[in-house]
Amino acid sequence: VQLQASGGGLVQAGGSLRLSCVASGFTFDDYDIGWFRQAPGKEREGVSYIRRGDGSTYYSDSVKGRFTISSDNAKNTVYLQMNSLKPEDTAVYYCAAAPPLDTMVVVTTGSGVMHYWGKGTLVTVSS
Repeated sequence: VQLQASGGGLVQAGGSLRLSCVASGFTFDDYDIGWFRQAPGKEREGVSYIRRGDGSTYYSDSVKGRFTISSDNAKNTVYLQMNSLKPEDTAVYYCAAAPPLDTMVVVTTGSGVMHYWGKGTLVTVSS
């Protein structure tokens, strides 16, 4: 089982990055993917998730209007397009997978358990 997150890097404030999360080794159809981030000294934060069943999405207030999550089911890949980046977006970004209800709960409340985690990709936004 593997979730591979990539696409992080160093960008100036106002810039954009697109993160990718490629899933393999499990039945992708049974899981939803969520994006999380953790900045130094801060707790992990649920950023976004997408429901594979109907394509509905969720964004935390801190990224709403700037980030867009999408899914390419044929490629078992979920993307996070991040625009208008701010220094406070600096963090390690992780993708994780769990059954749909679990993903919703963990991303929106921080409680619960995601079944699979990727290793994370570092996003650094300079001012």
